[in-house]
Amino acid sequence: MNPQPAGHPAESAPGPDLMRAVVIERFGDPQVLRTVRLPRPARAPGHALVRVRAASVNFGETKIRKGLVPELGPPPLGLGSDLSGTVVEAEPGGRFRAGDDVYGIHFIGTYAEYVSVPEAALAAKPGSVDHVTAAALPVAAQTALVAVADYADLRAGQRILIHAAAGGVGHLAAQLARHRGAHVLGTARTAHHPFLRELGVHEPIDYTRVDFRSAATDIDVVLDLVGGEYGRRSLDCLRPGGLLLGAALDPGVTEEDAARRGRRYRWVGGTRLARPLDLVRELVDAGHLRVHVERTYPLSDLPAAHAHADSGRVTGKLVIAIDDEPPTPP
Repeated sequence: MNPQPAGHPAESAPGPDLMRAVVIERFGDPQVLRTVRLPRPARAPGHALVRVRAASVNFGETKIRKGLVPELGPPPLGLGSDLSGTVVEAEPGGRFRAGDDVYGIHFIGTYAEYVSVPEAALAAKPGSVDHVTAAALPVAAQTALVAVADYADLRAGQRILIHAAAGGVGHLAAQLARHRGAHVLGTARTAHHPFLRELGVHEPIDYTRVDFRSAATDIDVVLDLVGGEYGRRSLDCLRPGGLLLGAALDPGVTEEDAARRGRRYRWVGGTRLARPLDLVRELVDAGHLRVHVERTYPLSDLPAAHAHADSGRVTGKLVIAIDDEPPTPP
């Protein structure tokens, strides 16, 4: 259930059964994000109650804030999808125990001190990173892994073009593609090219200076994280039979459009991978995948984090540290 702010004044004195959470009571710019005190949720059946240590900002959350995801209904709404934290109450006989460090995905409402999360949406946190780093991973890394390993089943020697390669999903997808032996091309501004080369991108392309279609040819797979006209233009880069993967809200392409060109198109949604976050953890702990956290904000500065995200100039991820003040006791 989405947090309901009615009757809970912003930043009121905490009580024993209250927690801090961020809600929106109307759609709009980052200033509509409001920190309130809400009742701490009870653990639902099949769930673990998690003390959230950190969350992160994803593109989808900025769209929800702007009112561009009407399926969720009207405000009031909670926000936040990623989380890393500690189990405080576990399902009896379940996968986790109180005190376990976990990370996962919960739509929506992880901009809060506590959340009740289905056990299936959680995995043991990577042991090699802290909560802030782990919180940057779930949505972006799972999306990248599903695209590269499941939908594309990318193989050594294949050529992949990743749009927005320095962004949250893009910089992780580039590493996963390189790990699988692919030749990686990525679009980003020139200032980000050193970062992309550190990740293993073979050919960074500055989309502001050249038409990427002239720099990326005979491509096996395009991962389009921008959408719109980028999707339509990306069909020109693909070899016959090549695959365009869309992961933007406005893909700009349909399966029929691609088929008329002798190419394939698929929207990245769902997965056949078993427990993808467990796979992400293994890759992180083995040193094959690292997430770049550009900046960390306290929960009270979430509007500033969303304003930064709205700029479209984020390298990697922005993380919200929810431990910026002592939590309400469980």
